[in-house]
Amino acid sequence: MKRPGLTEAKLVRAAADLADEAGLPAVTVSALARRFAVRPASIYSHITGLDGLLDLTAALALQELADALAEALPGKAGREALFAFADTHRDYALAHPGRWQAAQRRVSAEAADAADGGAGRVIARAARAIVSGYGLSPHDEVHAVRLLGSAINGFVTLESGGGFDHSEPAAAVSWARVLDAIDTSLRNWPRADLDQPGPQHPDPQHPDHITD
Repeated sequence: MKRPGLTEAKLVRAAADLADEAGLPAVTVSALARRFAVRPASIYSHITGLDGLLDLTAALALQELADALAEALPGKAGREALFAFADTHRDYALAHPGRWQAAQRRVSAEAADAADGGAGRVIARAARAIVSGYGLSPHDEVHAVRLLGSAINGFVTLESGGGFDHSEPAAAVSWARVLDAIDTSLRNWPRADLDQPGPQHPDPQHPDHITD
């Protein structure tokens, strides 16, 4: 029986907060039950299970990230848009490490379909629009989006794990230089060998999520 006042939305938000506080592995049905002072059965009356809860947590994180990008990107193009896009991702990851972990998680097919039609697609379109502004071909835009996503995810993962804590310069200095290098790469993108097969999904609406 559902406990009055306990909803799926409250559980998802609590799961996201717990992930930020203690890491995504700390998010369990038992932990949430303790947080709300209820039995685990009360949690299961609102969600399909732990995987379903983590899928919803990922969706929440993607939506929050998409909302942040909606504020950061308007009126920007080229290098300025590139930096705003990347900075928004890094700022979100540092402020919400557990949510960020959830957003990187491989979700169920059903959740992936939902993300493709919502926040995940918005983020992917933003990334595609930025690299498109550099004049790349549709095929190379796919490669460029993947380069951008790899740089963001790789840097944030290392930084969040303390990988840059014991060396100089500060991570923020390297971050700016990395983005400079990406901007330079996009402005001087190598010409593709036209004899080589390109990606099988040049459609700019393809959900090649930046957070995948």
